[in-house]
Amino acid sequence: MHILINDQPVEVPAGSTLADAITQAQPSAPFAAALNREFVPLHRYASLQLRAGDTIEIIRPVTGG
Repeated sequence: MHILINDQPVEVPAGSTLADAITQAQPSAPFAAALNREFVPLHRYASLQLRAGDTIEIIRPVTGG
């Protein structure tokens, strides 16, 4: 199934969750994730099943001032 992670096309197996896609992307901690432009709390990553065409944004915090 085709999805986008940070605007890059990615193929994931049917039935994949947000947690599966994040594991595949291997982001460095710390990060936050949004599914279809909606922030997703960490405790929901494993329960959110993906659908073809979903868009995931993996966002790293910016520090400084």
